[in-house]
Amino acid sequence: MNKRNLDKLMQTMNLLVKIFAVGLGVLFASAASAQGDANSSENNFFLDRPDSTKYAVILVGPTVGDENKSQFRQWAFSLHDILARDYGYSSDTISLLYDRGAVEGAGNQRIDAACDLEGIQQQLANLQSIVKAGDQITIYLIGHGSGAEEESKFNIVGPDITGVQFAGMLDVFDQQDMIIVNTTSASYGFSASLSNEGRVVVSSTRSSSEKFDPIFSNYFIEALDNRNGDRDKNNRVSILEAFNYAKNSVEEFYEEQGRLASEHAGLDDNGDALFSLNPTTAEIDGRLAEIAYIDNLVDDTAGLSAEAIRLKSRMQDLERSVFILRGSKAEFLEDDYWQQMEELLVDLARATGQFNDVVNPGESSEQ
Repeated sequence: MNKRNLDKLMQTMNLLVKIFAVGLGVLFASAASAQGDANSSENNFFLDRPDSTKYAVILVGPTVGDENKSQFRQWAFSLHDILARDYGYSSDTISLLYDRGAVEGAGNQRIDAACDLEGIQQQLANLQSIVKAGDQITIYLIGHGSGAEEESKFNIVGPDITGVQFAGMLDVFDQQDMIIVNTTSASYGFSASLSNEGRVVVSSTRSSSEKFDPIFSNYFIEALDNRNGDRDKNNRVSILEAFNYAKNSVEEFYEEQGRLASEHAGLDDNGDALFSLNPTTAEIDGRLAEIAYIDNLVDDTAGLSAEAIRLKSRMQDLERSVFILRGSKAEFLEDDYWQQMEELLVDLARATGQFNDVVNPGESSEQ
């Protein structure tokens, strides 16, 4: 090969190397951008703010038979009481739509409307008129479900409502964080219709064929009561914690009874309508559910100073960042991950120490 041909070959090889390098650069840039967008998106969901408000809507459909009627009533009223007693909700932030409306012996639970199409539409319209961007809405469905796929329904007074219809009603809340806990029978198809980006959806069943009344609701409410589901002992209960508590309790119930389970709960929080039976922060589903807390940002601030409340808010924000980073570990280089984790944990420890000094002045100096 003469020198002229050799030079041409070298020029061609250099050009290919440059093209390859540019291609790699674009590839890595796209990947980094996608990761950044994903992390940014995740960081914007379920972000507790001092000025944000959390709302709960409890929908309790009709039933037949005294036993079911008594059970649904107990679940609905217990949930209402627990949210008001332990999680910072008030009569203005809890809506209860119950069967055909007012009932005797409702106690402290104010029934806002019947659980029919008109009542649901009116209540959601009222909610839309008062919520702000960044507020959180949790919808609990208690009752019977039926059907499959797009025809899956939640049984209400009058014509039943399909998941597709209900999803259309919820589309107006695109500036709010949303959680749906569907504890009805045959809940899967209805729940799948509600799946959306940034939304946490819990289904007490994994298919339309699971038509027996689930007991999942009983244990989900038990997870909230006295914060039984608070596995990490931070005095808050996330949807992931409540889900896992209820799911594990259901499994134990059927094992103790020596029966095959007729219900299998699932959770979706990435918008793909595919429900994970065992969601974890390391898997596809579970990351948002871990930072989606049922309680308000600061629900036990009675007697705290403004500085103490600010520090507590800071502690909860840092803890949330730790959870997000832990769930994204696979997306980082090992050294980068641990460096960021160390910084967050140091900041959290510092904020916790400052909070304790403000709340209990003098204790640290005495030790």
